[in-house]
Amino acid sequence: MTAAQARAIAELSPRYGVQIADGATDLCALFGNRAPCHLEIGCGNGDYIISLAQANPDNNYLGIEVHRPGVGSLMRRAAAAGLRNLRILNRDAMEALAIQIPVASVDHIYVFFPDPWPKKRHHKRRLLQPSFIASLRDHLRANGRLFIATDWQGYADHIAEVMAQVGGLVNLAAPSAYAPRPAWRPPTRYERRGGQLGHVVRDFVYGRA
Repeated sequence: MTAAQARAIAELSPRYGVQIADGATDLCALFGNRAPCHLEIGCGNGDYIISLAQANPDNNYLGIEVHRPGVGSLMRRAAAAGLRNLRILNRDAMEALAIQIPVASVDHIYVFFPDPWPKKRHHKRRLLQPSFIASLRDHLRANGRLFIATDWQGYADHIAEVMAQVGGLVNLAAPSAYAPRPAWRPPTRYERRGGQLGHVVRDFVYGRA
């Protein structure tokens, strides 16, 4: 962690941070309103969530990120942009969903470019497993949306297989497994680098049945 990241966490946590709790967080109280809440799992340094929060000031955005330096960078960028509709929870996503994020409380969930763990012996470490997908489904409101993107074809195949095992979610790109790239999702440096290496991005959009 850099000195600037550590300073951002120390100074900006009261403004942007969500305190780790042993029970459900009241999202309306957290943001001070009842606006639609959008959740990004693994928001990193905030490329996507900051863009979304800037473009949609009438929505609330909650990011979950376990990597503390990324949280520091995200807070710095949020403050520089003067965002009021963004909060960050520095916690493991599985813990956060199991303990702190209320069920049926989120309108959209974003999982963009999770670690693909390409080696076969590491596939069990992939975030998007049936139990985790079921948890994401349970945290969506009725008619909520789940957006996923990956640039590893093997992981895309895995996602399609896993999603077929979990009830209560409908592929909105049917009959195709893949959805068109959302116009609002900006390309990141990581994504552009993958494109230079010949990686093809696969997008998925599912709706809560």
